[in-house]
Amino acid sequence: MRILATIALSFSVGIFASVFLPLHGWDVWLCGFFALCGLTVLCFRRKWGKKRKWWLRVVLISVSLAASLLYFQVYRASVVTPAVSGCGGKGAFSATVIDYPRPSRRGAKVTVRLSGGAKAVYYGTAQVLDLEPGQTLKGNAYWQEAATIKGKKLSNFTSRGVHVLLYGQEMPTVEDGSRGGLRWLPLRTRHAMQGMTQEIWSDESTAGFVSAMLTGERSGIAEEDQIVMSEVGLTHLFAVSGLHCSFLLTLLGLLLPKSRQRLFAAITIAVLLFYMMLAGMTPSVVRSCVMLIFLLLAPIFHRERDGLTSWSAALFVLLLANPYAAASVSLQLSFAATGGLLFCAQPLNRWLMCLPVKGIWQHIWRFVAAHISATLGALVFTVPLTAVYFNILTLVSPLSNLLVLPAVSWAFMLSFLLLPLGFVWLPAAQTLGWIVWGLVHYALTVAGWLMHLPWHAVYFSNRYLTDWLFYVYAMFAVCLLTKKARRTYLVAGILAALSLVLSVHLGAAEYHYGALYVMALDVGQGESVLVGNESGAMLVDCGSSNGYISAGGIAADQISSMGIQKLTAVAVSHYHADHTNGLCELMTRIPVDTLYLPDIEDDNGVRRRLVDLAEKQGTEVVYVDSTLEYALGESRVRIYPPLGALQGDLNEQGLTVLCSQDDFDVLITGDMAGVTEKKLVETYSLPDIELLLVSHHGSRHSSAEEFLQTVRPETAIISVGDNSYGHPSQEAMTRLLEAGAEIYRTDLHGNVFLRVDKGD
Repeated sequence: MRILATIALSFSVGIFASVFLPLHGWDVWLCGFFALCGLTVLCFRRKWGKKRKWWLRVVLISVSLAASLLYFQVYRASVVTPAVSGCGGKGAFSATVIDYPRPSRRGAKVTVRLSGGAKAVYYGTAQVLDLEPGQTLKGNAYWQEAATIKGKKLSNFTSRGVHVLLYGQEMPTVEDGSRGGLRWLPLRTRHAMQGMTQEIWSDESTAGFVSAMLTGERSGIAEEDQIVMSEVGLTHLFAVSGLHCSFLLTLLGLLLPKSRQRLFAAITIAVLLFYMMLAGMTPSVVRSCVMLIFLLLAPIFHRERDGLTSWSAALFVLLLANPYAAASVSLQLSFAATGGLLFCAQPLNRWLMCLPVKGIWQHIWRFVAAHISATLGALVFTVPLTAVYFNILTLVSPLSNLLVLPAVSWAFMLSFLLLPLGFVWLPAAQTLGWIVWGLVHYALTVAGWLMHLPWHAVYFSNRYLTDWLFYVYAMFAVCLLTKKARRTYLVAGILAALSLVLSVHLGAAEYHYGALYVMALDVGQGESVLVGNESGAMLVDCGSSNGYISAGGIAADQISSMGIQKLTAVAVSHYHADHTNGLCELMTRIPVDTLYLPDIEDDNGVRRRLVDLAEKQGTEVVYVDSTLEYALGESRVRIYPPLGALQGDLNEQGLTVLCSQDDFDVLITGDMAGVTEKKLVETYSLPDIELLLVSHHGSRHSSAEEFLQTVRPETAIISVGDNSYGHPSQEAMTRLLEAGAEIYRTDLHGNVFLRVDKGD
């Protein structure tokens, strides 16, 4: 079966090269080169004698690489190019709904398959929520290529096989099509399961957890729960994968007789295939199901079970269906974790079992060693990926998995039994559902405790951690290549731990001297400003209007990397999303003593949600309706109340923050326009400003000339990102330059950090 592994791995390497490398037409020449190499070796195979098997493998590798390069070109020409040829304008479309719709920012969206065969996402009005899989749509929409949005190359959609985005202003014509057909049974089952989950468990935490655990649908999980589980390395519980399939196989093993091997394998394979479609055919579930099917079929056909073959075959199947899936983060993490389990977990487990543990403790240690080796094995190849994509290294993941996975396994199996029971006898399912409720809340409680442990995770906002990661992998690679003894690996592990401690302290030490520091965080089109010193730190705003940016994650990562365990205060200038939508994650991850809010109501309920969150986290809420002043170490912070009209734009009803250290002053004005800026300097006696956080992301209505002449900033920071408003405007930039300010922009300079030394 290793021949299949050779073909599959070589084909996959070629696809990854086509997706990630800038071949620029060289793929055709490379295809010909590999094909020629394979044919050349094949022609001279008889001259290699006993070594011909090695050269057969070379032939397979060469031909597979050539085939992959050719296949990628054929797929792009036959599927992608025809679909995107009409993009960039309005046109007619005909499509079939292939999933249930979901709400979007301006209505609803649904995944469809165009008449040409390509997948697309249709964005329309709220009426789209009434659609069902199998229905057909005909209408007009604006066609947008999914791979390039606003000039940026993206893989979010193409990695899922979606190459076109359709934007419709009117509801298209809807026909029944194949709605209700057997083809859509897995999707209807998933939809029914999610509905029954809400019936059995009325509380949001349990229902969302169970739905995500069984089907991979995360939209019902409370944001705080998602954050907690992510911080302790348990998000894989919500991505249906081999772990979930193993739970399912355990359940089937308890329910089905194993004496008839072929019957058991047939039923299990059928259930796995149905579950794979029910879970949405995500890379992780397809990978695990294909691997398990290979393992189930091997003894029936009298073949050796081979993890490498099943692993590579699963990758081959996914890339054959969609070559662009190579860019999927889910696929990369899934196969990296499984690769670690295949190649590293078993040797590590053998090493742990060699420890001198006897008696009853030996059984306990066997269980603990199995969990630790599996978790560490999965981390071997996923750590670099999580560093690149998520900026985090979770140190407590071995402990969190050890404590939580047993409970989750029972919760999964019991939930799988309770859902069908709910359709037959709902009261009985609700009664037994309390057991699942207990298991779920145990998992969430343990995760919450672990998240508040010091050093539960470290973040690559600390630049030294990247160097540390290279050092650790290089060190263990040398141990592996030189085939050193176990003692050498132990020494390498100790050195890795000590160097990690050093890296974390070096990263934090950069910020822990001087009288005051200010950091404008790069959160895209939004604002988040950190002000602090050795005695404490406060954050002013935390939000972004760019949906692909997590302002709360960026802020919490940076704050943690600076060694700050708690924020003295968070001040919210006003209630717009680009200044507040990151506060939930921030305040869930970082304790906050006091939350300062403008005493203004908003129509979107942001104020209410922030107050509820503060109460849940034990944070004091202070409404600022008059000038407020407090000490931040040796620095002084003044917070001025809103000055704009009470019934006006929220931008004009925000707080203003002034932080002073000796003669150095920092002014943060939120999104106020020039009219309110002038009222600010007329109402309060403001000093000359050394640092100004420019209002409203550099809008042409901000930075009024009279205001700048009064405060005379020496340095101006504009927090800005991708936007359609023209921020920062040339008018505001000109006024700032004429006022003598040196300008920095987060979209050009990233995080802008300024430190005031003592005595300056």
